[in-house]
Amino acid sequence: MASEYGLKRHFNGEAARLLGGMVHAVHPAFDVEGYAAEVEQRIPGKELKDRVLVLTEGLRTRLPEDYPTAVAVLVSILGKELAEDEGMFNTSWFLMPVARFVEEYGQGHPEVSLDAIEEITRRHTGEYAIRPFVEAHPAVTMERVARWAHSPSHNVRRLASEGIRPRLPWARTLDVFVKDPRPVLEILEPLRSDPSEYVRKSVANNLNDISKDTPDLALATALRWLEESPTPETTWIVKHALRTLVKKGDQQALAVLGASGGEFVQVSGLSVAPAEVAVGDTVAIGFTVENTDDRAHSVTVDYVVHHVRKNGRSIPKVFKLTTLELTAGERRTVHKTHALKEVQTRRYYAGEHAVDIQVNGLVKATERFGLRT
Repeated sequence: MASEYGLKRHFNGEAARLLGGMVHAVHPAFDVEGYAAEVEQRIPGKELKDRVLVLTEGLRTRLPEDYPTAVAVLVSILGKELAEDEGMFNTSWFLMPVARFVEEYGQGHPEVSLDAIEEITRRHTGEYAIRPFVEAHPAVTMERVARWAHSPSHNVRRLASEGIRPRLPWARTLDVFVKDPRPVLEILEPLRSDPSEYVRKSVANNLNDISKDTPDLALATALRWLEESPTPETTWIVKHALRTLVKKGDQQALAVLGASGGEFVQVSGLSVAPAEVAVGDTVAIGFTVENTDDRAHSVTVDYVVHHVRKNGRSIPKVFKLTTLELTAGERRTVHKTHALKEVQTRRYYAGEHAVDIQVNGLVKATERFGLRT
């Protein structure tokens, strides 16, 4: 997914001209230059969502006052449906204000709006637009979502999952599904072995959301799916859906994925070098893994960096490393280079950082390095 910063730069007067020109082609009364000028005047200092809202409000004041008529104009400009390999944030990013239009102004016309969201998601996405309808019109919305789960369109099937994720990034949390995700799981049932990777990613992310609040239900669902749908598609979904629990070292999640014998695996010779680095540098992590049992075991090996925060406390961050199939008594050497480069979601502070090596969620060895800023 594109970063919020990368996207926001594109929502400016030129985006308004692009979108406004498309609207003008089907609704000649639309003032393209006035729209672009208003957007340019209002966007300075605003982040992504507020920039999109500026474009959305400009559409509202220049389209027919009657909502169904206005949204019909917008639906008519959408173009062809996106193929499986066409990313919505690359190919049709400029349609974000159209989806926001339905989100902001469509509550009084749920059926018309849900029709529009279905058409929008074929060319962009409706995952944010649908969420207020889940809250304000739950019965009609969830009935429609259930139908979408059986759509021949991979984009619409994906919306059936993505739009009702309890903890969708960049969106408000759907508290009703945080408390009781069973209605969500009913929607996911026909998608648990979907042929589309685009849909499968959403299903996995949805079940991962559920695992954060109701892990027992998520685990029971994952295990049942594997038993009832023993396909590569379902196996992939379950593996990615349980990633948060695996990172936490949840032994049930690891067992569902076939990992076993973590208690028999030893880690020795852990080194983190150099001993002191600066932000922007890298550290080399190396260690040896040994299966001390007389049986073979499949183990998940991760490493955890305890990042020092501004207040001096540390927050652990789990990084995926590898999965190993270890025969009885087998030893394996593992190497990893870890970059200490600041990203939008992580800042570094000076201090001693601990590095743990964990096997099937069990911490086996710890080493430290110093970071200067």
